[in-house]
Amino acid sequence: MKKLSFPTAQTILILIAGFVTLLTWIVPAGKFDTLAYNSTNNTFTKTSLDNSVELPATQITLDSLDIKIPIYKFTNGDIFKPIGIPNTYKELEPKPQGLAAFLKSPVKGIIAASDVIFLVLIIGGLIGIMNLTGAFDAGISWMAKTLKGREYLLIILVTSLVAAGGTTFGLSEETMAFYPILIPVFLAARYDAMVGLACIFLGSAIGSMCSTTNPFATIIASDAAGINWTDGLENRAIMLVVCLTITILYILRYAQRVKADPANSIIFNQKEAIETQFGLSKMNASIKFTHRMRLILFTFSLCFVVMITGVSLLDWWFVEMTATFLVGSVIIGFIAGIKESVFIEAFAKGAGELLSVAFIVGIARGITILMEDGLISDTILYHASHVTEGMNKGLFTNILLFIYGGLSFFMPSSSGMAVLTMPIMAPLADTVNIGREIVVDCYQYGLGLFFLVNPAGLILAALAIVKIGFNKWLKFIMPLFFLLLIATMILLTISVY
Repeated sequence: MKKLSFPTAQTILILIAGFVTLLTWIVPAGKFDTLAYNSTNNTFTKTSLDNSVELPATQITLDSLDIKIPIYKFTNGDIFKPIGIPNTYKELEPKPQGLAAFLKSPVKGIIAASDVIFLVLIIGGLIGIMNLTGAFDAGISWMAKTLKGREYLLIILVTSLVAAGGTTFGLSEETMAFYPILIPVFLAARYDAMVGLACIFLGSAIGSMCSTTNPFATIIASDAAGINWTDGLENRAIMLVVCLTITILYILRYAQRVKADPANSIIFNQKEAIETQFGLSKMNASIKFTHRMRLILFTFSLCFVVMITGVSLLDWWFVEMTATFLVGSVIIGFIAGIKESVFIEAFAKGAGELLSVAFIVGIARGITILMEDGLISDTILYHASHVTEGMNKGLFTNILLFIYGGLSFFMPSSSGMAVLTMPIMAPLADTVNIGREIVVDCYQYGLGLFFLVNPAGLILAALAIVKIGFNKWLKFIMPLFFLLLIATMILLTISVY
């Protein structure tokens, strides 16, 4: 009999979509009422079952709805999404999703995730142009010589810088651009692709998990909980240092084992294929690093500086980010003197290389659409909010961590989870006599920890770029996952006593 192989990322997501479709037949449909602020006429819109009502945007309105959030959090734009209203959950007529909804979900997901998908494809086109110029090969060869004997610095630097982006402004989807660029650098340093993947993905994940100033997690969750985002900042800063240190040491230990003996690599059987994929097998170590190639790499790097500056300071999002990489591709084409017809061909080929990644992003979004259409997310939140009633505060904190980990499968969006769950979960902190910032911490840590293994998140898309199986990732990540889980539970328990 032929040996069974682990399914591809696309197949895993389709299976999860099928499971979620079945859940819509089992889990009762239900929904919380929501409240949205209208800045144009300074009113609230309260939406329930099948009707909407306009209410005056005052503190009295919020108090009457048992929403313990200062009115200025809405009027100054801190809370810009509809929030869940406590004690308003109602069961609805079941909306089970059938075969037709299941089959249409990937297409709906691709349409809904078009912003992310186009970013991925344009980045692929940019990589295609860079490969054509030869600047990558020259730059990587130069870096390999420069870092000889000190390659471990690359692991510390990349992981720390990406984590800094994650903790400050939620660097996450944007990291999809880093994998095709940085993986060859790690390969040239005689590590395997898993090391490069881990530095980028875990750097972003740990930074986002321990967000300090991230507006899409810490700030919006704190606002929705009715507290200042600086409440609990010290705890999150300590958590960031502890978790990042554990992660870097874990990657360094694995990387040293791989460098000492490549057979220790979890993906050793893919070594030649991955090196061929990233051009390492045919890279000319003596390639000349010309001034033109330096200018091309400078322009390429500038694209990322512009993107990060725009996202963090200018309220840019996917349209602006995508346009940045498109313009960068054209400028690099001019610098390299590439003919127009050759440019188009190389750009299209590069985009095609990441087409499978784009499909993964779309299918994953389709799963979220199935849950929304089946009206099961709020039901799960409602029952989860009752689990912690009357608990000891230490137990409450750790149970809430696991609850948020579970909820993150059904609500993978950090900002979406914050505005929906915080008005409902944050008051539970009052009942066990702890600060509401602890609930914000549980939300961040639960979401962040499960993100490391959540197939509906970004990990499958990242793995697809490197062509590493999800089973190989689980083998690599699970020891670290449990180390981080234990550290998180200990630090959370200490924080409430």
